[in-house]
Amino acid sequence: QVRIVESGGDLVQPGGSLKLSCVATGRIFSSYTMDWYRQAPGKSRELVGGITRTGRTNYADYVKGRFTVTRDNDKSTLYLQMNDLKPEDTAVYYCNFNPLTGEGWGPGTQVTVSS
Repeated sequence: QVRIVESGGDLVQPGGSLKLSCVATGRIFSSYTMDWYRQAPGKSRELVGGITRTGRTNYADYVKGRFTVTRDNDKSTLYLQMNDLKPEDTAVYYCNFNPLTGEGWGPGTQVTVSS
């Protein structure tokens, strides 16, 4: 049974930083590519970036150079370091296995960027 729990979201000023965490269990974590997504109010969920089993990363253009995805396989934990945050980064952030397992999503963690 997949269980995903995201944490670390907060209210932060523009230009600030946050580090999100996601503990994902129920699958062999180290065997999966892991992705971060976000969903802003009134918008569809979108892919932010991800990391393969071997540590190769990819990012959406709107976060390149500002966000960094890392993983700790021993802790079944995915991280998202977010720097130079902008108001348009305000969203609920989620992580999930890639490919999706079909067992749903975690609760997400709210990131609000506002002065």
